[in-house]
Amino acid sequence: MESYETVDTAVLVLGAGGAGLRAAIAAAESGARVTVVCKSLLGKAHTVMAEGGMAAALGNVAGQDSWEAHFADTMKGGKLLNDWRMAEIHAREAPERVLELERWGAVFDRTHEGLIHQRPFGAHTYPRLAHIGDRTGLELIRTLQDRLVHQAGIEVHMEVTVASLFAQDGRIAGALAYRRADGGLVLYRARAVLLATGGAGRVYRVTSNSWECTGDGTALAYRAGAELRDCEMVQFHPTGMVWPAGVRGILVTEGVRGEGGLLRNKDGERFMERYDPDRMELSSRDIVARAINSEVLAGRGSPHGGAYLDISHRKPDYIKRKLPSMYEQFLKLAKVDITKDPMEVAPTIHYYMGGVRVDPETGASSVAGLFAAGEVTGGLHGANRLGGNSLTDLLVFGKRAGEAAAEYSREHSRPARISKAEVGEAVESLVGPLGRPHGENPYRLQAELQDVCSRHAPIIRSESGLLEGLQQVLELRERARSAGTGGPTGRAFNPGWHTAQDLGQMLVNAEALFRSALKRKESRGAHARSDYPNPDPALANVNFVVREVEGAMSVRALVREQLPDALLAVINRSFEKYTPEEKE
Repeated sequence: MESYETVDTAVLVLGAGGAGLRAAIAAAESGARVTVVCKSLLGKAHTVMAEGGMAAALGNVAGQDSWEAHFADTMKGGKLLNDWRMAEIHAREAPERVLELERWGAVFDRTHEGLIHQRPFGAHTYPRLAHIGDRTGLELIRTLQDRLVHQAGIEVHMEVTVASLFAQDGRIAGALAYRRADGGLVLYRARAVLLATGGAGRVYRVTSNSWECTGDGTALAYRAGAELRDCEMVQFHPTGMVWPAGVRGILVTEGVRGEGGLLRNKDGERFMERYDPDRMELSSRDIVARAINSEVLAGRGSPHGGAYLDISHRKPDYIKRKLPSMYEQFLKLAKVDITKDPMEVAPTIHYYMGGVRVDPETGASSVAGLFAAGEVTGGLHGANRLGGNSLTDLLVFGKRAGEAAAEYSREHSRPARISKAEVGEAVESLVGPLGRPHGENPYRLQAELQDVCSRHAPIIRSESGLLEGLQQVLELRERARSAGTGGPTGRAFNPGWHTAQDLGQMLVNAEALFRSALKRKESRGAHARSDYPNPDPALANVNFVVREVEGAMSVRALVREQLPDALLAVINRSFEKYTPEEKE
């Protein structure tokens, strides 16, 4: 049997983005010994791509803002499919988490009075996004990283990929991982495991997501026995780069529209008036993305299949101060000066609203000792995430999950037993591709999977397309069983081996997407069906939950708990702000 190193810890945190860092800090401050494992280098997390700001009802620009208004906006944006308790906790606690980040050293843009400045964003009733130009995610990561490295009780293992979780008698026991640098195997024995691994955007061809976002956490949780929810809800961000081809999908922050950017078609028409005349460019992401898609299908798209986003009516100094990253990004990558010319943009896969089903108070999954926070979870965002909610999601629920994981580890002073036989099976599966240098090419399989998702689960879906896509995913799953490395068999930085490992996680996410999308026979939020173009009232209070049953993926409908009367009244008072599409 393969040899492996053993590491014991109280709380094992998988992922070092905003959620993982905040969770690790909270767990360590609660007295737990914490090990953070990250697939890349510390500070290189996908969180940095959340550029526009973090949503919190501070009331610094709009004094009438409140947690109730933030809660109502979040629920409306999610088409009421959200976990209402998560949305309430998030809206109530986001302001304190932002102020805490400021106390820890984050340098926000300021108002003339010296308060944290807040910009408007799509579907937020008031200017609510605290920001640092268009580099907010980067500032969040820098601040949390600095806090983490000065916090006692935390050890960080970089460039380590977790391949599988172990659970005994319904309780988490640890994880098997490998070091990317030398291929050495590591068995982590932990009393609690906290997933903060982000989303699965790489299952699509055109995405804003970085290479790490292969759905590792959701797949690991699923195989360990946890439930997933809302897997059909995948967010197409309205504005990704289109040209040149090599940069297609790179995010163009919603901050451009928040600072006054206008969307126009090839005829120069400001077309959002057709789709949401009240909010125009600041409509919710699902509506704006479908609007651009509709303009392209109607023959009014830009030369490369998108639309034009124009901020050039603002003064050049203002653009460079408020949107420095966008100015540099387009100048260097597309040779476009956005102070003079419009940007060409199109929808790009950006965020997974679905994920691990967790307790809203603690982030606990249905597997004892397994917690989760951030994009890897489902619930807060419902059918569509509002821009800016992701960064405060990381802070609010990262802290809560970290504290809960530490408490669980105290209550269970001994880790659950991991059987040698189970470890042996996991090791054999992990190293299998190294012994198949001429097996199925993992790069080809990954590319085929991305094409299947892009073609058969696009921005507008259909029964026939989803059925065909599911069948192709299942065929790819069978072929992946004999995946090799594409040639090299050495373990040190072997990209073929890494890709084969990622592929297995991606296939779980893709299957959950297709199976859940087939069940939701309606259009709601980010999930749009050409064959069921309207919302179905019978599904208005239903979430679809995925779990493994006897080795197969099962999807069931879950009727949600009714909102308390007080919170329902908060939402009803804001209904007059719905667009006609949302009222349906």
